[in-house]
Amino acid sequence: MFRLDERLQADCFEIADLELSTLLLLDNRSLPWLILVPRKHKARELTDLDYEEQQELLSEINLITRVQQKLFTPDKINTAAIGNVVDQLHIHIIGRYKTDPVWPSPVWGNLQDEPYREGELQQRIQLLKHALRVN
Repeated sequence: MFRLDERLQADCFEIADLELSTLLLLDNRSLPWLILVPRKHKARELTDLDYEEQQELLSEINLITRVQQKLFTPDKINTAAIGNVVDQLHIHIIGRYKTDPVWPSPVWGNLQDEPYREGELQQRIQLLKHALRVN
């Protein structure tokens, strides 16, 4: 049975369930930071998914990357599955800008937490849901 890691639950907002993954928005307004979490019990690595699931995950990464590019026009998209802190398989898809607070350094350990304000959060969630055509 799949269960979202407690740390991801605490740090993120659920946006939508895609075919394989749950899409999350990290609670940091500094950058458009989305996370895909395949709903596979005990999956820690990409290789824990079968071939068809890997293909579906790649398709979802492509979808979310296109959404990031269309909505936020970043200079670069960082895509990573690191899992050193949260070992549940999850993919970060982060829009980066040459003007962002830590460019060109990695965001991990460098980007200050800046939680969304309530109205701003709801607007961001609705924007993403609309782009994905989900309720």
